[in-house]
Amino acid sequence: MNDKIIRVLHLPSTVGGNPHSISQHLNLMGFKSESWSLRGNYLNYPSDKFICSSKDGFFLQEIKKLWALRYIFFYDVIFFNFGRTLFKPVASAPKAMNPSLGKMLLFLYSSYSSLMQKIELLFLKYLKKIVLIQYQGDDARQGDYCVSHFAISIATQVDSNYYTKASDSLKREQIEFISRYCNKIYALNPDLLHVLPERAEFLPYSNISLSEWSPVYTQLEDRPLRIGHAPSHRGVKGTDLIIAAVDRLQVAGYKFEFVLIEGLSNLEAKERYKSIDVVVDQLFAGWYGGFAVECMALGKPVLAYIREDDLVFIPEQMREDLPIINVSPDTIEQGLMQILEMSHEELYRLAKRCRDYVEKWHDPITIAQRIKHDIVEAIGQTDL
Repeated sequence: MNDKIIRVLHLPSTVGGNPHSISQHLNLMGFKSESWSLRGNYLNYPSDKFICSSKDGFFLQEIKKLWALRYIFFYDVIFFNFGRTLFKPVASAPKAMNPSLGKMLLFLYSSYSSLMQKIELLFLKYLKKIVLIQYQGDDARQGDYCVSHFAISIATQVDSNYYTKASDSLKREQIEFISRYCNKIYALNPDLLHVLPERAEFLPYSNISLSEWSPVYTQLEDRPLRIGHAPSHRGVKGTDLIIAAVDRLQVAGYKFEFVLIEGLSNLEAKERYKSIDVVVDQLFAGWYGGFAVECMALGKPVLAYIREDDLVFIPEQMREDLPIINVSPDTIEQGLMQILEMSHEELYRLAKRCRDYVEKWHDPITIAQRIKHDIVEAIGQTDL
């Protein structure tokens, strides 16, 4: 590998825009990097290749996945994302499968997918490919663990089909199985490190290019404050609690505008974020998400629930620099009140801190350099 450019493939999701962003910035490090995704969605995050179309039927999707398996022969490094490979067993029927087909066909499909995953990983091992994987949220998060270990968690806010005994068990099996083949395991959220192998490492969000998300400081404008919230799943994000707190504060006489952003592509939503002064991210995950990173890059202070016990997994200096106003489901109203009672100048200074924090801890170039180091180390080289 000394005399050629290292080819990297990111597979198989666009989740949060993180995979494609890492891929783009690895190209700046001297790699030849591409991102492939099984399919897109309304958020319209980019990918160099979409394997399937939303119009494809169940069997056509499977045929296209089989054809995509040729990736094994053309790349030196495979960076799996959202905690999965191209093929994976399932705990429930895929959306494209007719639910009337019953448990037997679900069993057959999951067995087939499991076999294909084994083939996929065994070929990667046999061909001596470097394999990385990043877990990003519910790909690793398990309902039973959350309920038994966390006083506040997503598991208490979703219906019984969101986390199931079968899906929790499958996640544990998949984590244990896939990790055998991985040179590096990363976690995008610190709480995931409770359930990942001990050698897994925290790797911050790198979902944006700082040059494309320049700050738009609006906190000094002479008008009522604009508070924004952009849920991808209302139960997970605590949206109903946020709206209830907003309603109570408005009844109490606080003057501000509440902006709820839903159903937009990432680029469309970005334009809405620019006019907002402060954002509320999520109240149950225990960490902030890609939305918060985007808004902090734009110079918007963020309120979110930060689980103190999870902070042992992140760098000490990152803990000290964290500018997010920590609120819980019980204190969201007080947190919003705190924001509303700040002066314009105080909010502006906090907005500047947020931008500085993103530049320091979520710079995709710095994160790509770290990944490059890990790849070089795995290959056994000292210089690419």
